[in-house]
Amino acid sequence: MNETQLWYEALNKPPFAPPSNVFGIAWGILYPIIFASFGYVFYLAATKQINWIVALPFLLNLILNFSFSPVQFGLRNNELALGVILGVIATLIWAMVVIYPINKWVFAAQIPYLLWGLFATTLQIYITLYN
Repeated sequence: MNETQLWYEALNKPPFAPPSNVFGIAWGILYPIIFASFGYVFYLAATKQINWIVALPFLLNLILNFSFSPVQFGLRNNELALGVILGVIATLIWAMVVIYPINKWVFAAQIPYLLWGLFATTLQIYITLYN
């Protein structure tokens, strides 16, 4: 195990925390869904089929999503990581609200991401409070 893995393993985690390898499996399923659905939104915006303001929460969500691991594991800052993951959830809900009237499949594709995100947020709240 590397130093980051040792640090994470030493954190107090809730009894319902899954093994570390579950995160890789979950993201391995979610990232292709995110890539396809967010990519479609960006395509619609680029071809002027929707306004770029509709794509904004999707873009912000990606930025926050990709910044979580560097904050959590690079900086080892649980409080900031909690803020980031709350931002991920907020921008995802915003994205779902704005896309629902426009494209139901993009909306529906976000449901597994939202459910996983809420679970991960619950884990992060616990980790932040108890470490």
